[in-house]
Amino acid sequence: MSRGFDVVVIGAGPAGYVAAIRAAQHGKSVACIDEWKNKDGNNAFGGTCLNAGCIPSKALLESSELFHRARHEFKKHGIKTGDVELDLVAMQKRRASIVRQLTGGIAGLLKANKIEGLVGHGKLLAGKQVEFTSVAGTVEVIDAGNVILASGSAPIEIGIAAFDDDKIVDSWGALEFDAVPKRLGVVGAGVIGLELGSVWSRLGAEVTVLEAMDDFLFMADRDVAKVAAKEFKQQGLDIKLGAKVSSAKAGKNSVAVSYDDKDGVQSIEVDKLVVAVGRRPHTDNLLADDAGIQLDDRGFIIVDDECRTRVKGVYAVGDCVRGPMLAHKGSEEGVMVADLIAGEIAEVNYDVIPSVIYTAPEIAWVGKTEAEVKESDRAYKTGSFPFAASGRAKAMEQTSGMVKIISSQDDDEILGVHIVGPMAGELIAEAVLAMEFSASTEDIQRTIHAHPSLAEAMHEASLAVDNKALNFPNKP
Repeated sequence: MSRGFDVVVIGAGPAGYVAAIRAAQHGKSVACIDEWKNKDGNNAFGGTCLNAGCIPSKALLESSELFHRARHEFKKHGIKTGDVELDLVAMQKRRASIVRQLTGGIAGLLKANKIEGLVGHGKLLAGKQVEFTSVAGTVEVIDAGNVILASGSAPIEIGIAAFDDDKIVDSWGALEFDAVPKRLGVVGAGVIGLELGSVWSRLGAEVTVLEAMDDFLFMADRDVAKVAAKEFKQQGLDIKLGAKVSSAKAGKNSVAVSYDDKDGVQSIEVDKLVVAVGRRPHTDNLLADDAGIQLDDRGFIIVDDECRTRVKGVYAVGDCVRGPMLAHKGSEEGVMVADLIAGEIAEVNYDVIPSVIYTAPEIAWVGKTEAEVKESDRAYKTGSFPFAASGRAKAMEQTSGMVKIISSQDDDEILGVHIVGPMAGELIAEAVLAMEFSASTEDIQRTIHAHPSLAEAMHEASLAVDNKALNFPNKP
């Protein structure tokens, strides 16, 4: 006799486990299935984000930044450290410890909410049944009142630079290096490529980033991208734009990489090559042929604005559906779906999902870029404020970057906020909240910001939109 649950969630990453918890909060009986296995052979909840993405990368970014600052900035603060040495073993041990604590925490949350956490593979069958194959190999068919597919994503592998888990690695492999490569190549100057390149550059690697596109950070506002490119160059990242990799051949001690640019065929030799050209939806063996779920031409599960598939009672959330592959986007979709299942009104405002790149300086934005607003033919105005004019930023010795605000000319609504600078990932929250409430530039202008604080840069940028900045010259 098969078991039954009100809700069965396949996937325990940020989208899946959050959906499971919210469904349980509504009094539903819930099972959450996940088969993630770490490199040590142990299974863990949390998906890519906690095990091999967001969390471990931020741990290394923080450690590597402290190492860099101790070597290059502390003396400006009057702090003498002597020779600063890298203990990569200890650094990696700390990263792994943080991951274990958080993934163990998810297991505890599932248990506390009376959710049955099932370790193994989940597959959607016809009629909202789920085939569960445990790690021991036993197979069980589970009846579900509702199914939430949250299977996540996987790194894209390109044939000309296939992963070998040694010399040519994906983003997960790049977090596991046991020694700092002297020469590191990174294919792709997106979020993942820049973050990983920054980590190993700070720790001493000579980093070359090969980006096929001609524009740096094409998805970001041009003014922000220009500032960020200058900063990365000064830090030693060699970012080559319009560089299309044609081959990567691993030898005994290095990788020979060939690429084409405007000057013809080029080549470099690196000790390790990280391929970070994006991610694809992970739907391998997720759906039976008669499950009734549609995929688009890129493999994403087709859903509507409320994450419903064409099969009633089956939803899909997170990286396996359209939209930005961001943990917070997936989590909010999980909450929305669980609320809808419970009969509540729920939605996700896809227009105000923030994006953050955790380099130094950090880069964050929400809403439209200036180019996007211009293309819409809507009259607009802009204002910006540099962190070089911020007292708090000067005290922190982190004055690179700026805040830029784009607002409509007619009703003063904030259309986009773009930040490059210290703690941009935290500062962007004010902009997200403002835009969620359809705030005007004047609303931020009239909001009192503590002094001295980095948040004052947001206030000054809002004032600059109307040529009212108080601590920086306004536009002539």
